[in-house]
Amino acid sequence: MTNRILRTALAATAALSLAWPIQALAETAPKKEPTAGQLAARERMHKCSVEWKEAKSSGKVAKDAKWPQFWSECNTRLKAGKA
Repeated sequence: MTNRILRTALAATAALSLAWPIQALAETAPKKEPTAGQLAARERMHKCSVEWKEAKSSGKVAKDAKWPQFWSECNTRLKAGKA
């Protein structure tokens, strides 16, 4: 019984002592700026989401239409440069 309690206490102490440096590194690490490709993808997603909301509200898309399919088609269209 004593051995089990001692092993548990040592394991908890070891886990906490190993977790602290990792947490400290995570807090001090500078955040990366998004790449140009990531920024372009975010912009396309925003444009497509506006189109999706407008199309859904005006009834221009089928009732069973889903966002992933719409996003795929819209993203492909915007990447090709067709507005």
